[in-house]
Amino acid sequence: MIWLTWRQFRAQAIAAATAVALFAIVLMLTESHMSSLYHSTGLTTCHGGSCSALATVFLEQLSSGTGIAFLPVGSNLYVILYFVSVLAILAAPAITGIFWGAPLISRELENGTFRLTWNQSITRTRWLTVKLALIGVAAMVVTEAFSLIQAWWAAPIGRAVGFGGGASILSEGRFGWFVFPSHGITPLGYAGFAFALGVTAGLLIRRPIPAMAATLAIFAVLQAIVPLWIRPNLFPTRQTTVTIAASGANVSLRANPRLTLIASIVPGQPDAWIISSAGVNAAGQPVTAIPAACESVISETMSPHKGNVPGTGASAVNNCVASHGVRVAENYQPASHYWPLQLAETGFFLILALALAGSCFWRLNRRRS
Repeated sequence: MIWLTWRQFRAQAIAAATAVALFAIVLMLTESHMSSLYHSTGLTTCHGGSCSALATVFLEQLSSGTGIAFLPVGSNLYVILYFVSVLAILAAPAITGIFWGAPLISRELENGTFRLTWNQSITRTRWLTVKLALIGVAAMVVTEAFSLIQAWWAAPIGRAVGFGGGASILSEGRFGWFVFPSHGITPLGYAGFAFALGVTAGLLIRRPIPAMAATLAIFAVLQAIVPLWIRPNLFPTRQTTVTIAASGANVSLRANPRLTLIASIVPGQPDAWIISSAGVNAAGQPVTAIPAACESVISETMSPHKGNVPGTGASAVNNCVASHGVRVAENYQPASHYWPLQLAETGFFLILALALAGSCFWRLNRRRS
């Protein structure tokens, strides 16, 4: 049964191995120059606050240049490789789920070839176990291989961001929408779930093309839902209340008269993931409106005839709101929660994958030949 499954799967396996090899070769060709640029910037020997400035210089050097025609400004080779490689990791689970998982059973059910196997003393449970184990593990290995290769290539970028480098399109932190699900061990969970989802859709729908479409739709919806509502709640968050200046927050003038404070820093918690921030008074009660006394400052800031120096208007509004006792309540995940969140999200998707696999066994054993 293992040999038969391998023979049926070898074309996909060869294609996947080729894709991983090409992916590695392309990144290897550019890694040495990026590493030398990292060393020449002085980041390997910097200390203290100087590292942040040097990291910003390094990231700006990577994301600047002459660019390529028809692409946005700053879209040079490294920017393109970075985002294409991340998108490849994010797409790999969907691709294996669609093209490996969805047709795995549905094609045999549609063509009736399953009867030949079941009539040769091979039980349905063994038949499905071999297929799920062999191809499911292959899907997870391929996806994680993409992730590890990209992580090795982008290591200088990650270190620069960790030093506090910013002002670059490459400066997304470890908890970012693109970085978190494409690094660490989460690709394993996504790959296992997408494959099991494809197999389940194929078993239920029994036709490859509709099953592939259903797999893509469900997986895409989950990719949008997880970072918004599931990931922030997988591990207990922490809360703190600080001044507007300490949080790096600015009062949003577009929301006036509603008070909206968007924090960018958690004091004493570098690289923290800020999930939410809101204005509170000295008693810790929510403040939902900009103080009426600050309306004149807002009007002056937004006036096109005042000739304010850029940034001074926003500072005046921030200072006015702060003078009325408004502080910022931040809800965040500290940097130390990165691996617990990785484990929790990976476990969440692997549990879903096992549940889907279990439903496949139950459904298949209840099916009449």
